[in-house]
This record gives sequence, structure tokens and C-alpha cells, in this order.
Amino acid sequence: MRDQILDAVERLLVRDGVDAVRLDAVAREAGVSKGGLLHHFPSKRALVQGVVVRLADRFDAVLPEPGSPPGAFTLAWLDASIPEESPTGDRSGADHVPLALLAAAGGPDVLDVLRARYAIWRERLGADGIDPAVADLVRMAVDGWWTARLLDLGAPHDQAHIRLRALLTNMVGELGGAA
Repeated sequence: MRDQILDAVERLLVRDGVDAVRLDAVAREAGVSKGGLLHHFPSKRALVQGVVVRLADRFDAVLPEPGSPPGAFTLAWLDASIPEESPTGDRSGADHVPLALLAAAGGPDVLDVLRARYAIWRERLGADGIDPAVADLVRMAVDGWWTARLLDLGAPHDQAHIRLRALLTNMVGELGGAA
């Protein structure tokens, strides 16, 4: 039932935004009683935190294990974050739950959950066997790409998107030599 509820929260978030995540709306969307919902998630903050943890776990699942070849973690970070092809039509990012914005909207406790996970990811990027500045630049480019896309702040599209992504990928290979 827990996954069924979190699926419902994600659907609401994508469709209607953070304000739509209310206990009654989530119970209705999940097809469960409010009591069943409260058994697993006693508050809206617990629901949002559950989604943040689940999304971070999904992201972790596509990242390579420690000991992977140099640059593998940084490239996986890029691959998991920015698609190779330019997103068409939808510039808002509404096809994905925006993890950072969701965590921020959940309040300081929920944001702390993401910050803790992010600290681990940053450490892994810094120890990826490539120049840590290159890994940081890729991370910051990913963060900027998502911010621009989600807030409609001039995210690159079409050939500009493809070129930017290729530049980042090439930079990991060409400039990523160990520091």
C-alpha cells in the first residue's frame, strides 16, 4: 500500500503541483481510506519526505558502485539527469517530479533529507577519479539545466540542448583526467 500511496502523490505532484498534495486528495487518488493513508504517512510532510526518499533511491539505483572506472559516476550523473535528446513540447519539466523543489517545498526537515543524500553524491563525484572541478562543473550544469527547465528560464532546446550535452560528455573524457 505504501508504494500505491507514493505513486498517487507523484501523480498529483506532476499533474497539479505541491499544493495539490493534501491527505484527502492523496487518499482519493490512491484509492485508499484516509485511515489507511495515515497508518503509513501521518502528515503531508511525511508524504513529501517519502517521495523525496523514493526519488533519491531511484536516482541512486542508476549510479555505478564505488570502484567504477574513472568518470563513470560523473557520466552516469549526467545520463540520469539530462536526456541525450532535447525534450520536445514540454519545457516545464512537468513530466518529472522536481526532486529539489519538492524537498524545498516540504520544509527544512525534508530538505535536510535531500541535503544528506546530495552530500554523499558530491563526495562520490569528487572521488570519481577525474578532475574534481570537472565533476563539479557537470553537477552544476545539471542543476542549472533543471532549474532553467522547471522555471522556464531559457533552457536550451533542440540542437542547442544536444550540443550542450555533448560538450559536457566530452569534457568528462577530455578534461576529466585525474587531478
